[in-house]
Amino acid sequence: MEEQLVPRAGIPFKTIPAAGMHGVGWRAAPGNAVRLLLGTVEAWREIGRFGADVVLVTGGYLTFPAVIAARLRKLPVVVYVPDIEPALAAKFAARFARRIAVTADRSAAYYPKDAPVVVTGYPLREEVLSASRRAGRAAFGIPASEPVLLAFGGSRGARSINRALFRALPGLLEVMHVIHITGTLDWPEVDKVMHELPKWHKARYHAYPYLHEEMGGALAASDLAVSRAGASVLGEYPHFRLPSILVPYPHAWRYQKTNAEFLESQGAAVVLPDESLSESMAAEVLALMQNPPRRKEMRDVLAKICQKNSALKLAGEVVEAAKEGPK
Repeated sequence: MEEQLVPRAGIPFKTIPAAGMHGVGWRAAPGNAVRLLLGTVEAWREIGRFGADVVLVTGGYLTFPAVIAARLRKLPVVVYVPDIEPALAAKFAARFARRIAVTADRSAAYYPKDAPVVVTGYPLREEVLSASRRAGRAAFGIPASEPVLLAFGGSRGARSINRALFRALPGLLEVMHVIHITGTLDWPEVDKVMHELPKWHKARYHAYPYLHEEMGGALAASDLAVSRAGASVLGEYPHFRLPSILVPYPHAWRYQKTNAEFLESQGAAVVLPDESLSESMAAEVLALMQNPPRRKEMRDVLAKICQKNSALKLAGEVVEAAKEGPK
């Protein structure tokens, strides 16, 4: 994804070799270790070529070569952990970090008490921050007074969410509009679903394989979301005061589960296990959509969770670390 999105934003992009080590098995481990070594050499070269004063990492196995290369060049490291709970690479990087920026104060519990943790919030793109409910509704052709459900699972989609929604559409479209971001993998199924919908329902079903600049408008236009629980929900949903039903991805490390449980513990979301989607999603959506007082309570909580100026705060930490220089 980054190989497409970063150049699109006008930022120079360079890949380096890397691979994961945690849980890969003994057969893959030697080859992955070699790739990490090659990645460290390449990162060292690129950091020097770029003339960097500071290195910012956000986790993932690419963190290992980047942090080691930064240490070899005696550059300060800033770690930003978007999820509530840091994974192995972020914990490794935190040992060498001048600053550890986190999305929510709950994350501080995963670090030593004397760790340089600062809460910045989750940085959002300007086109997301500037999106409004009125403009979002107008862009999708949805009347101001009608309820809207936003359903999505990520850039490539979430098959279990998509198929549960396909089954629930006839009942949901009776009472609400649905903005459905299917991802590219399941987009071919949409034609079949659309063909089977009556005309009245088709006008209320707004399906797209992917949204980029328009994503802010979709979030702003909606009254409720059903989605996975990647780190973006910790920034986007509080910003738009958007109540949600979160379905953590079940086949990966527990970071999505931790994100979802954090929002649920605050009263800002409902967590629905992936295996319960088919039986429970429609009922959960209708229960929340038909309960405006409950959704107002959730919006009030989201307003309290929301961190403002997160990108500026994070940028400020990076700049201060750069000014401090090597130590």
